[in-house]
Amino acid sequence: MWLVPEELPVKTALKLWVTETQNDFFQLQRRRGHGDTAGKLTGMLVGALDTVLDSNARVTPFRILLQVSGSPTSWVIASGASLEEVKAHWCWLEVNLLDSLHVFENAEDIASFVNGKIKGLIADESGGCEDREAGREVCVRVEQRFGLPACERVVTQLTCSLWKTHVPRQGWMYLTQYHLAFYSYLLGKEVKVLIPWASVCGVERVCVGRVAEVLRVATRERHRDFSMFLDISDAMATITQLADLTLRTVLPHAGLRIPHTLTHTPLTKRALEEHRLASEVQCVFGLPRRESVCEERVCSLWTPHLRSHTHGTLYATQQYLCFTSREPGVCSLLIPLAEVLSVEKAETSSVLPEPVIVSVRGRRAFQMVGVCERDTLLDALTDRIRSLRWTHAIYKGQHTPHTPTISTTPYYTFCYDTDGESEESQRHVISSRPLIALNQSQMPKHKSALERRREALWEERFEEFGRGVHMFRTSCLHKLVAMGIPESLRAELWLTLSDAGSEMGSHPGYYAELVKRSLSEVTVATEEIERDLHRSLPEHPAFQNPSGIDALRRVLRAYAHHNTHIGYCQSMNILASVLLLYAKEEEVFWLLVTVCERMLPDYFNKQVIGAQVDQSVFEELLRVREPELSLAVGDVCVLASVSLSWFLTLFLSALPLASGLVVVDAFFLAGAPIIFQLALQVIHTHAHTLAASSDEGHALMILSSFLEQVRHDEQECVCLDDPAAPAEHTHITTLLRDAYERYGDITASQLEQLRSRHRIHVLQSHQDTTKENALRLVTPEVSLSAEDLSDLYDFIKTEHLMSVYWGEGVCVSGVCSEGLLLMLSCTEHLMSVYWGEGVCVSGVCSEGYQLDLAQFRSVYSALSPWQHGPHLDTVARRTFTLLDQSHASLLSFTQIAHWLDTLYCEELNGKIKWLYRLHIPPALMENEDDSSPLKSPLLSTARPLTVDNGESGYEEQLKQMLKDLAKEKEKDADKPLPHMTQREFIQLCKTLSSMFHGDPEESELFQAIAMVTSLLLQIGEAGQRGPGGAGSIPGADEVAACDWRVSLAQIEASVLTESELVMFFERPVDLRTRIAAATQKQYQQRVATLEHASGTS
Repeated sequence: MWLVPEELPVKTALKLWVTETQNDFFQLQRRRGHGDTAGKLTGMLVGALDTVLDSNARVTPFRILLQVSGSPTSWVIASGASLEEVKAHWCWLEVNLLDSLHVFENAEDIASFVNGKIKGLIADESGGCEDREAGREVCVRVEQRFGLPACERVVTQLTCSLWKTHVPRQGWMYLTQYHLAFYSYLLGKEVKVLIPWASVCGVERVCVGRVAEVLRVATRERHRDFSMFLDISDAMATITQLADLTLRTVLPHAGLRIPHTLTHTPLTKRALEEHRLASEVQCVFGLPRRESVCEERVCSLWTPHLRSHTHGTLYATQQYLCFTSREPGVCSLLIPLAEVLSVEKAETSSVLPEPVIVSVRGRRAFQMVGVCERDTLLDALTDRIRSLRWTHAIYKGQHTPHTPTISTTPYYTFCYDTDGESEESQRHVISSRPLIALNQSQMPKHKSALERRREALWEERFEEFGRGVHMFRTSCLHKLVAMGIPESLRAELWLTLSDAGSEMGSHPGYYAELVKRSLSEVTVATEEIERDLHRSLPEHPAFQNPSGIDALRRVLRAYAHHNTHIGYCQSMNILASVLLLYAKEEEVFWLLVTVCERMLPDYFNKQVIGAQVDQSVFEELLRVREPELSLAVGDVCVLASVSLSWFLTLFLSALPLASGLVVVDAFFLAGAPIIFQLALQVIHTHAHTLAASSDEGHALMILSSFLEQVRHDEQECVCLDDPAAPAEHTHITTLLRDAYERYGDITASQLEQLRSRHRIHVLQSHQDTTKENALRLVTPEVSLSAEDLSDLYDFIKTEHLMSVYWGEGVCVSGVCSEGLLLMLSCTEHLMSVYWGEGVCVSGVCSEGYQLDLAQFRSVYSALSPWQHGPHLDTVARRTFTLLDQSHASLLSFTQIAHWLDTLYCEELNGKIKWLYRLHIPPALMENEDDSSPLKSPLLSTARPLTVDNGESGYEEQLKQMLKDLAKEKEKDADKPLPHMTQREFIQLCKTLSSMFHGDPEESELFQAIAMVTSLLLQIGEAGQRGPGGAGSIPGADEVAACDWRVSLAQIEASVLTESELVMFFERPVDLRTRIAAATQKQYQQRVATLEHASGTS
């Protein structure tokens, strides 16, 4: 174990110890008398002394010393009772510290560095921040050192070194909820690093120089290297988890949800470890994302086909029992608790220690032995089974199936009905047979010999390994599935292998209710479904008649209604149409639920984030697994890009239908790994041809042509193993078997780790694209430079993220309330529809980040060229109201950029006009002087985006909205500004006076504004007495003050008479410098605001 470094004089350090091995800085020593076989007198005396000593005074027989050349002192840093124990510490020192110590110039620096590192390792082993008292001390330390608020949760702390100019800086890494912080104080130098997780673009392990392994954390600006962790794998996993979780939180538009296991749990290191385990189990067994691991036990499972017990691990979740063998591929088992009849313990014996018997439906039972803490596990399982049965009983009682919605006759008998009303009504009738059974002409009259042989092989397997979801899954099953599942068993095995049947069995009648509700609604998703219905397998006869189209419509609409978060995504129609050929409608619906929500999560949304992440993972696998091809091609991005369509459609869009069905068979068994394995095998098969291809288009054509020739009919294809056969066709079975044999080590757990890292990069790429789009839209409309706009965007982004982190402002989570949906402007609706991102109801839209009033106040205070003192909040509120023309209570990046462009780049007249508009309605309200809070703005007068069941669809409404917007813009351009009343003029004078406080020429400016004010008052009074004024009208004395008016032109002319005011408004101000200064103080100001708010509450 590691020890707090203790000094020893070198002269006395070697009397009772023998040096076993040493290097330039460390010595591994053994105490004399332990392990000596020569029987020397000194060793015997020391051994006898250690034997008779009290246990508290005994010395461990092995230790490690830090010994620096030229130093009179050495330090004991580790000890152990066995050579193996101390050897583990010795190996860690050689790998992580030995090469790094050569960069120090003197012995004192080396001793200080190593001693600090060892103390950090001891703190890591003691549990980090899990202890409450220690956790509070760490939180206070982080607040003091980095200026973070008290609400920022510290998840854990790690001891490590930051490499800075080829010298390691030993210190502490603090992983908080939203930041990575590092602090070091070594040799009189203090180093502080604070990196928001939202800025992290990549996390990877690399080798740098002589350092064996470094953890590199990259942002857009630079990367930082950390090393010498106690467990670098655990550190990397924790950092990746926190970065991924933060990006999911602050980027709601990406369509990624917070993991269920972390939704209602305080974010701690233990919670992250539990989530990591749950994610791994979910991927390996294809469990629903809501499942978490409740118990984990090492045990042995009786496997009848092996006639022995198989060692492995048992995982118990809320609704499943999962077992996987210690040796990969030997055996795995999935038991839904809904299938379990009883869980009992048998009598313990020497042969069967701690046995547990699990009985399931179908007269089957499973025996597990060596289950530690058996009674605790049985009690927990019994309670969950009882609760699950009670829940299912209640659900079945509330959702009894309605028999009129199920067709008891073949669906095709209605195809000859010429009555229009009957055709419309049969859309609601759910077919109870697969489409291929309804199209009798597509079914062969007699089964082929190959089909009968496959059925016989499966029947044999059922007898030996069991039938149903709880069958034993072995490596032989992969080979059997690669041959293709028989058509008569395809639907059953799809439901069994994917476990979709369990969900269907626990929700009887749910699909029928969804169909009834979904067919009567019209949404954007239903419009997209209608457009894609006739694009789904148009060449197949099953979809050349209304029966197939109606069945596909019902399934897709039901799923869009079931999961509104996803709704409908292209490629879902292709998958659903293929499933409908062999499975019933309800079965297809639950298979679609399983694929979209369990097997390929995050694939089917508007951004297809999951597919893009897997494309990036596939690109890395190509570089690692095909290095020669990567070297020849140079950039494998083009080859990896083709995988996007492969993954989204499970190769159905690239392979012939018969071959694609075999891939679907294998996918329901193995999940996502088989798709990666097959894609790599396809690339590997043509590696030499691809390396010699002339251009990118040629390479893609090679792959496309090859996949089109892959066959499943053995009469028309040959195997790759036969060199004498013509290479015209390839058999899909051979392709899958080769893929499994060559790339079978790519597991679901490995893919999940790669996805976590690459998801960060993909999400940040979406961030960059959003920023580029926002800047491209704004740049032609303003005079601000591209650099200023980029810095402004980043500043607004940070302001928004701080509100997400620490919960200040209306839009505290980045997602606005549903009520704001009706208040969004027509322009925002149109951009959402055109760009396919849905309606923007979050703090992040297509134009970039949006700010509410509280957030805009901070931006105004930091970036406004005019300082208003105590009048600042009032002017900021008026500015917000004037910019918020859509009355959405949110300002976009475009609106803020136009505002700053006016203040920094406009001429004098433009700035005076802006101040003028700030002091007339709607910016200046009638009740502004009241102490009541700001009233909510009225709803926009623009026509809301609605979809009715009438003849005009949403497309006509969008066109009309565009026309209305154009008319309103023309009307506003031609309409002159109204004259300013006396009350409004007084407010303008207050604003102008507040702008001059603290200015070097404050006295001259006040004199100038006094002259202008006096002049304008005279002009207003003259207009009041003139023709048409209030004074010329009998009885108008009471309303004389109301008729006092001045115009914009009069104010502009008056200001021009005072050179001091002209120079003040035309004084150049550098926006970029202002943003840079505000960015440095952005965190401190927000923290001060939070402390002030908590102090006054």
